Amino acid sequence: MRTSTGGRVGQYAALLAYLVFLAFPFLWLLSTAFKSPRELGRLHPTWIPRDPTLDNFRQAFDEQPLLRAAGNSLLAALGAALIAVLIATPLAYVMARHRTRLAKAATGWVVVSQAFPLVLVIIPLFLVLKNLRLIDSLAGLVMVYVVWALPFALWMLVGYVRAVPAELEEAAAVDGAGRVRTLLSVTAPLLAPGIVATALFAFITAWNEFFFALVLLKTPEKQTLPVVLTHFIGAEGVADLGPLAAAAFLATLPSLVVFAIIQRRITGGIAAGAVRG
Repeated sequence: MRTSTGGRVGQYAALLAYLVFLAFPFLWLLSTAFKSPRELGRLHPTWIPRDPTLDNFRQAFDEQPLLRAAGNSLLAALGAALIAVLIATPLAYVMARHRTRLAKAATGWVVVSQAFPLVLVIIPLFLVLKNLRLIDSLAGLVMVYVVWALPFALWMLVGYVRAVPAELEEAAAVDGAGRVRTLLSVTAPLLAPGIVATALFAFITAWNEFFFALVLLKTPEKQTLPVVLTHFIGAEGVADLGPLAAAAFLATLPSLVVFAIIQRRITGGIAAGAVRG
């Protein structure tokens, strides 16, 4: 009994330490965003601002076009998430239901492709987009995001499809349902949590992405939010810390809000799918 209690205490302590580790950067960013320049220059910083101010947020919007950049990021992230899910869903179904050598090879390639560094793929992607005349365009950036998110999205959806019992589809076929009706009425509702989770992954990945946007977008009016955040850093590497923290804090909110809204639906949908299975 003592061993079991001690093990649980150790698990909770490790979980608490992990949560603190994850929350520290965000809490420090939040604290910095509300500090005055005088307080930011102190040798002994404090967690809680002594004189909270919104001047950093006002200055951030005055110095950089954050709303326009956020709109570009939103357009690119939504487009990439939608296209990646539309492509990955039917491919994942075929790979999960037809376990041929080709499907196994494709699955292995999906896993291996995640190990490729960004520097390795940016040159061929740049040349392809140049030939298509999509350099310095949001359409080209969306295409790159889809290519980058597709392997992992496909790997995620294959797991969700395999979790849906094939017997349900066979029973629907016995009852006279056609292939399309079976997929839409039986399989698709059970895959909905997986599709939502995959779309969320693709959205957050595209929203936070920096390297591709920096290389492919040159026109200031088309730059995304992560690229615009670098403008708060001067030529000599000196950061305008207060406005930078305020802008970075605002940039993290969409990902947090989206996840907070749908995380219950994801969990509930997975549980419902398990019960139906």
